[in-house]
Amino acid sequence: MAANGNARVSMTNGDTGRNGLAKIQTQKRANGVCHDDSTTPVKAQTIDELHSLQKKKSAPTTPINLMQGSFAAVSEDERRKQQLQSISASLASLTRETGPKVVKGDPARPSSEPARVVAHHVSPTITVSDSALKFTHVLYNLSPAELYEQAIKYEKGSFITSSGALATLSGAKTGRSPKDKRVVRDETTEDDLWWGKGSPNIEMDEHTFLVNRERAVDYLNSLDKVFVNDQFLNWDPQNRIKVRIVSARAYHSLFMHNMCIRPTPQELENFGTPDFTIYNAGQFPCNRYTHYMTSSTSIDLNLARREMVILGTQYAGEMKKGLFSVMHYLMPKRQILSLHSGCNMGKEGDVALFFGLSGTGKTTLSTDHNRYLIGDDEHCWSDNGVSNIEGGCYAKCIDLSREKEPDIWNAIKFGTVLENVVFDEHTREVDYSDKSVTENTRAAYPIEYIPNAKIPCVASHPKNVILLACDAFGVLPPVSKLTLAQTMYHFISGYTALVAGTEEGIKEPQATFSACFGAAFIMLHPTKYAAMLAAKMQKHGATGWLVNTGWSGGRYGSGSRIKLAYTRKIIDAIHSGSLLKANYKKTEVFGLEIPTEVEGVPSEILEPSNTWSDKNAYNETLLKLAGLFKNNFEGFVAHKIGKDDKLTDEILAAGPIF
Repeated sequence: MAANGNARVSMTNGDTGRNGLAKIQTQKRANGVCHDDSTTPVKAQTIDELHSLQKKKSAPTTPINLMQGSFAAVSEDERRKQQLQSISASLASLTRETGPKVVKGDPARPSSEPARVVAHHVSPTITVSDSALKFTHVLYNLSPAELYEQAIKYEKGSFITSSGALATLSGAKTGRSPKDKRVVRDETTEDDLWWGKGSPNIEMDEHTFLVNRERAVDYLNSLDKVFVNDQFLNWDPQNRIKVRIVSARAYHSLFMHNMCIRPTPQELENFGTPDFTIYNAGQFPCNRYTHYMTSSTSIDLNLARREMVILGTQYAGEMKKGLFSVMHYLMPKRQILSLHSGCNMGKEGDVALFFGLSGTGKTTLSTDHNRYLIGDDEHCWSDNGVSNIEGGCYAKCIDLSREKEPDIWNAIKFGTVLENVVFDEHTREVDYSDKSVTENTRAAYPIEYIPNAKIPCVASHPKNVILLACDAFGVLPPVSKLTLAQTMYHFISGYTALVAGTEEGIKEPQATFSACFGAAFIMLHPTKYAAMLAAKMQKHGATGWLVNTGWSGGRYGSGSRIKLAYTRKIIDAIHSGSLLKANYKKTEVFGLEIPTEVEGVPSEILEPSNTWSDKNAYNETLLKLAGLFKNNFEGFVAHKIGKDDKLTDEILAAGPIF
């Protein structure tokens, strides 16, 4: 018998081994070897030395364009030093006017390389605190795999699920805290921002902001390590914003790695000073005795300093939506419209925007296997076209199933963050129907995890602007073509109707209005965004549509919800342009233009009054909803657009008349 062609193995009867069995003898051939897996022993004396051999050094960084960036024409050592100096400056205490001594790397992981330290010397007139005698280790732009390790080792409640996603907990807060959000009112924001009744902007003064900033920075500097992400917002390279996120948790770092746009190595080398910085000290509360504070949670924006401070909440969505608010301020200053919308593009290049509050089907309808996804939530509309603000998606997970949402289901894999979900202790399979922690379970993943995502996430100017409403009153048509003034009116209104809780068997819809379909995040008066939307639609020939994904034939409880298949047929007809060629008639009260026919949709449901058996009940409900619209719009009537009231009058005339 030959083994590997080099040796002969034979059994001998003469010699016996243990238990009386014949010995096996190997006859080695001349110049041959019996095995081909013999190697030189590893030169390592300890397991730590062996582990150091296991890790391959990173490949050399990309070549530098000497004409670009503040870090460009410098050596590698000098560039890294400048990078650490920039991070140290971000963590500078305002009272001591100095940054901490920072060093790259995990304090728990011994390094064979000499530490690169940036030490800022404290003026001798200032007392040196204990924190000045320690290093703050900076874990800079770690990869998802490294962040997994950090989360699982050091953050209680972090586990790998069966799909490979990282499950983690956001602490006591499992959603945003809008009543704890504050914006500094100063010379920068006094005349620009929307203040007062109906505004999401609750004011604070700069002194209070600096008190909270100092508290957050001191907390972060007291830690052995902090996570630092340098990333971008806005896929349009001409108008992108550089953001730096300083946080205490690996979960937060991975979340922002997914949600912001990830720089290439060369872009990171040329990153320089950020345009905006987040200090996330969410594990540490604010001082409730501080002026303007109403709880131990505070999310503070200072637009003059271009900084955001988070105290008392570990919910990661505060960072995402905080930056969205910042974009709602910065982009309009560049004549770029910021939008809380989904966006997709057809194979012929036609682009559609989808606006809608929770439950209207915005995510479902903007996700279309026959079209490219530009983004699911946040966009900019500039002279270059539409661009996604984010680099990822933040999807709701409650009752998620492979059948209903296959793209989201398949995106929950290695690299994805799962917030506050419940999973089997042994198999680690997630139960998406379990609300034990919260109903607001979420998944954050890079947008490229969606198969039909268009990378880079940019597109041409929109052809259609679709406003979605889930009308539980059952009186809005399934689809209406809007005039420009009507588009502005319904955009400013931001209507949907939610189903209220049941009391003694009675179910009553509740009208919800959210200006610009995202009132919690806008910074300027809603009419300013509406005027920009109208100007861009007019310039680029976009058509406005109002699509009701709610009830027909009666309100919730008596009618039935419009079939998703019918809504998809309507959306398809909008995309194809065939709906523009349809015959239209005008409804009473709201004055909406409705088509008489849509392919694949029963004609009788296109006119809501046809589907109600009780016509008096229909008219009564229609007038009730019209009154709710009118009452909501009263808050916007006094605000002028332009030099006269003409446009305002046009918008008012586009509302319900009764």
